[in-house]
Amino acid sequence: MILTVITYLGCGLSSVFLGITLLTYTAFGKLRCDYPSKILMNLSGALLGLNMGFLLNSWLAGFNNYSLCITVAAVLHYFLLATFTWMGLEAINMYLAFVKVFNVYVPSYILKFCALGWGLPLVIVSIVLAADKDCYGSTVTLMPVDNSSPFCWVQNQTAFFVTVVAFVVLILLGNICVFGLVMAQIRGLQFSKAAGRSTGILHDLRVVASLTFLLGLTWILAFFAWGPVRVPFLYLFSILNSLQGFFIFVFHCLMKDNVRKQWRVHLCCGKFKLTDYSDWSASVTAGGRAKSGKLTQTPSDTTSERKISDSSGNGGEKSKRKDSSTD
Repeated sequence: MILTVITYLGCGLSSVFLGITLLTYTAFGKLRCDYPSKILMNLSGALLGLNMGFLLNSWLAGFNNYSLCITVAAVLHYFLLATFTWMGLEAINMYLAFVKVFNVYVPSYILKFCALGWGLPLVIVSIVLAADKDCYGSTVTLMPVDNSSPFCWVQNQTAFFVTVVAFVVLILLGNICVFGLVMAQIRGLQFSKAAGRSTGILHDLRVVASLTFLLGLTWILAFFAWGPVRVPFLYLFSILNSLQGFFIFVFHCLMKDNVRKQWRVHLCCGKFKLTDYSDWSASVTAGGRAKSGKLTQTPSDTTSERKISDSSGNGGEKSKRKDSSTD
């Protein structure tokens, strides 16, 4: 029961702040001028759909309607797959932008990501429905939902392990590899700086936390929730993953200088309102198509992002040359 309360409260809180994140990036066009911002919007949309589907699931399952339960289970399955697909695409963009910086222009970059991010889950769910729609139904085995409550979900074990467990494991393994490569790249850039420009441990921790939630690495805790550490890991899993949307808001809205400035320009009044916004171009990296510039939007602190971007050496020059050729 405690895990259920934690999960529902966390999902409700995340839903609210994911909505704020989507509204912020949708309303202020300057915030979505690069690829990471657009990917973040799609990830936030998928995660919002997952949270809302989870929150409404037990209530809809209580109607004991067979067709409704299949629909609810399929929608929840779709948004779960879409969330992990977009986290995987986030990792791919990070790898291309910050690890393997190259000068090849990819046409319709975001459109291809959208086709994969929203289309692949749809194909998987459609195959499951076409094979056997009874794979979806009412079940009471999903953790940490209270076992006395009905829940519409994948009830066929084969379909569950193939389309959920195997899919999630594949995405997480790829994201772990990209996370390690990106962190190694960042550390290498920091070591190449002058002695007086090194970043602090607090900034490094913020970068690690931001990437961890953005790539969904906290979901790994589910695979360690067994044996004597089962209960502590279930609590960690419920708290961190139900609040994933809230942490995305914190790192990519609340702690980003560009977003705060947009809030002050358009939403604040009196002494809090910001009128002089001439430094916008200095706080955004070079262009929406520059892949190394796109990745530097991932860490939460904009000043430190510019330091990392400025210290990237050849990578920054490559992105600048690419901008001049593609634009």
